[in-house]
Amino acid sequence: MLESQGVLPRQHVTFLSDGGDTVRELPAFLHPHAEHILDWFHIGMRLEQLSQPARAFCGAYDCLMTKDKILRELERVRWLLWHGNVFRAAETLTDLMDELDGALEEDRAAGRPAHIVLKQLARALEEFGTYLNNNASGIVNYGERYRCGERISTGFVESTINQVIGKRFVKRQQMRWTPQGAHLLLQVRVHALNDELHTAFKRWYPDLGHRREGKLAASERCARSWTIPSGGRESSACLAAIRLTFWQRGSDALSSTEKQW
Repeated sequence: MLESQGVLPRQHVTFLSDGGDTVRELPAFLHPHAEHILDWFHIGMRLEQLSQPARAFCGAYDCLMTKDKILRELERVRWLLWHGNVFRAAETLTDLMDELDGALEEDRAAGRPAHIVLKQLARALEEFGTYLNNNASGIVNYGERYRCGERISTGFVESTINQVIGKRFVKRQQMRWTPQGAHLLLQVRVHALNDELHTAFKRWYPDLGHRREGKLAASERCARSWTIPSGGRESSACLAAIRLTFWQRGSDALSSTEKQW
């Protein structure tokens, strides 16, 4: 696939992905000299998802766990990841999870039900920590790349897809897409953008070109058997039918056929 786009075997290629399990090993499989970078858009999105429950937290604990402290630590994690410091970011997350566990233990010791926001946040922090550990090799110094004008995110692609797909799948839309129809449409669109639509059609329908040639040949034989009247409207109508038959044969074939009549 990459060779068809002009990518050389020894050329350096950079892949940006969301860090999912299904695409983490794909760059090395597609290209031996590929560089995998975790998309900053997905890091920022996950950190924002962590900040949302933290903003709804309200409570007082002996361990001094407050909303401002949680948000401050999350912002510190963001700053560390922006500069590619995965080790310090993981340490900050671990310290924050320990403090959350202390607050939850304080609730259990006092006989109070566990704070729902703290439970959600503790589970989300654990998942985010696992996400960072799995994609540590793909986290780079995003600030340096950004200052050098290099790509760090595919957020514009994500937003366009979300906008187009979200609009076409809503129930209020008159021309609503179905999942199968959207999948087929995207296949055609990708092949068209890659200038591979003609090749793909020949692969999907190998007899398509032979059937077309056969129909054109049959139409030509049928047209040659016609008798054109001497003049008038009937002659013009017949000549128009002949032009329609030979429109894909080229001007030379059309002119020679007209001269015979």
